[in-house]
Amino acid sequence: MLNKNKAIVISKLRYRDNDLIVTCFTEQKGLVSYLVRGALKSTKGKSKAVYFQLLSQLQIEESFKPNQTLHYIKEIKIDYMYKSIHTNVFKSSIAMFLAEILATILKEEEQNLQLYEYLQITFKWLDYQEEFSNFHLLFLLNLTQYLGFYPENINTEKPYFNLSNGLFESQKTNLYSVSGENLTLLKRLLGIKFDELQNIKISSKQRQSFLTMLLLYFELHLGSFKKPKSLQVFNQVFN
Repeated sequence: MLNKNKAIVISKLRYRDNDLIVTCFTEQKGLVSYLVRGALKSTKGKSKAVYFQLLSQLQIEESFKPNQTLHYIKEIKIDYMYKSIHTNVFKSSIAMFLAEILATILKEEEQNLQLYEYLQITFKWLDYQEEFSNFHLLFLLNLTQYLGFYPENINTEKPYFNLSNGLFESQKTNLYSVSGENLTLLKRLLGIKFDELQNIKISSKQRQSFLTMLLLYFELHLGSFKKPKSLQVFNQVFN
C-alpha cells in the first residue's frame, strides 16, 4: 500500500553494494526502517544517498506493509533543506551525536506526533542559529518530556536533584543526588526556550560535566540506553 509520509533520518547502514537500510522517525508511524535499493548508485551524476544524511527531513511516498521489518520508499524529496547542519563541522557533530542517541532510545513503530514535531522544529532551529554550543543540553533535557521522565519542577528551591527519581530533594539520599554547578545549570535550563540559550554562558568543562549527568539520567530511566560511541569525539570537538 502506497502512503505519503514525512520522515527524519535517524541512521543508515550500507547493505550489499549499492543499497542502504535507512531508519527514520516518521510523522505517521514512528520509527520505520526502509530498504533503499540503488541508493549508492550514481545516476546521471546524482545519488539517492544525498537524501539520507543524518537528521534530514524528508517527504516520502512509501510502500508500507505492517507485517514486514523493512519497507520501501517509492518517491522522495526534501521537506526542509538545511542550510548549515551538514556543512558546519560543529553542527554536523551535534547531528551525528544526537542521531546516535535517538537511534538508541526510539524503538516503537507507533505514531508520536508531538515528538515528531519537537524534532522537526528544534533541528530547524539548530540549522538557523549561529550560537548553538548549548543546544544539545537543552535538546536532551526537553526530550525527556516525551520519554516520560522530565524533572519535576515544583520544588526547585531544594539543594539536591535526585537522578534516580527525577525529584528535587532537601538532602542527599544516594549516589545519584546532584548538587553544585550541575544543579544550578539544571535549574536554569528547566522551562526555558531555545532562544534564551544565548543568555547562558558556561565553560566547556561544565558543559561536558552536565552532559555526563544527563546521559546518566537517561541510563537510569531507560534500561536499554547506552552511552553514544561518538561521545569522546563529540567532546573533543566542543572542547
